[in-house]
Amino acid sequence: MFRNADNLLTMTEKQYSKATQAVWAGEDNPYFKEAVTTPIVNSVAFAYKDLDQWYDVSTGKQEGFIYSRNTNPTVTSLEEKIRVLEGAEDATAFATGMAAISNTLFTFLKPGNRVVSLKDTYGGTSKLFLDFFPEYKVDVQLCETGNHEEMELEIAKGCDLVYLETPTNPTLKIVDIKRMAQAAKKVGAIVVVDNTFATPINQNPLSLGADLVLHSATKYLCGHSDAMGGLLAGSKELVKKVFHFREINGASLQADSAYMIARGMKTLELRVKRQSESAAKIAQYLKAHPKVRDVFYPGLETHKGHEIARSQMNGFGGMLSFSLDGGYHLVEKLLPSLKLVHLAASLGSVSTLAGPPRTTSHVELTEEQRALLGIPESLIRYSVGIESVDDLIQDLDDGLRKL
Repeated sequence: MFRNADNLLTMTEKQYSKATQAVWAGEDNPYFKEAVTTPIVNSVAFAYKDLDQWYDVSTGKQEGFIYSRNTNPTVTSLEEKIRVLEGAEDATAFATGMAAISNTLFTFLKPGNRVVSLKDTYGGTSKLFLDFFPEYKVDVQLCETGNHEEMELEIAKGCDLVYLETPTNPTLKIVDIKRMAQAAKKVGAIVVVDNTFATPINQNPLSLGADLVLHSATKYLCGHSDAMGGLLAGSKELVKKVFHFREINGASLQADSAYMIARGMKTLELRVKRQSESAAKIAQYLKAHPKVRDVFYPGLETHKGHEIARSQMNGFGGMLSFSLDGGYHLVEKLLPSLKLVHLAASLGSVSTLAGPPRTTSHVELTEEQRALLGIPESLIRYSVGIESVDDLIQDLDDGLRKL
């Protein structure tokens, strides 16, 4: 939460490209013994010989660190990186992506409040809306994803927070961020956008009117499936409120994970560009395959949200999903036959990952709840890695041929 003024000016006023920001943001100050990488500071506490200085740092009158549950040098470097990439005033980090989502929502939603969101949100988020918040007497209204008129009507009735996810997980539906933000502003609602699928390389919700943007940093930002974390960026006023909730509730990110995520982010632009290009080719291949019923990828011109995606995204991302022309038994046959895929419940890695929602994005929900959200059991979520796209297509072709 403590920012270096020189660093802010260096990275924002010169308007560097995303590729350069991903490497340098939060890392252009000299470190211990002139090291060229951010050090992992695993110290729990930070000592001061001068009691007055200690007090000033503790109360925020002076920059510094007191206790790593609150702030930590390695974590602060990571926060600065996402702050710059998202064009935000401030940012804060969490132990996991769900910690970022839940801490943000619980910061702003109290008994008697009303939240308007989508039916197609990540399973953990859906669980909060379907099970947790009703118990806290929060009125939850989930709208058909992509039905902007319905959502505008519900927002106009009055709400305290509008929660968006676009593209959605796992059906890759698209929501018009600018349009929904304009509707929310009319009633004074806070707009929060989960930008995990798009990444700050392909989409910047704050520039479209959102108040807060969050990420499961475990996914594309880290990019190697070896560290967990969550990040939130936005205005100083709002981020400070979430930061205070997080520091008291203890969902803090550890220095080791912060270092791993920040290191992964240095290649974020390279990876996302490659994954987006490959996903587009794979989507075209699957769309033409006779054994594939539907392909969900916003880069396809036939995708219902294609025009909106094209207007608010710089690229269509490395995530896609598809359903087979048959039941779940075909999913059970296809997935184990693929050789260049990890059947695992994550995404955004350098290696390709795939699985059905019942074991990945929406494992927390029942089959009935998934059906209510419009997620078929025959759906396969496919997270494209950085492997050769020709090899991935051949792998899919070999598997589909066996069905």
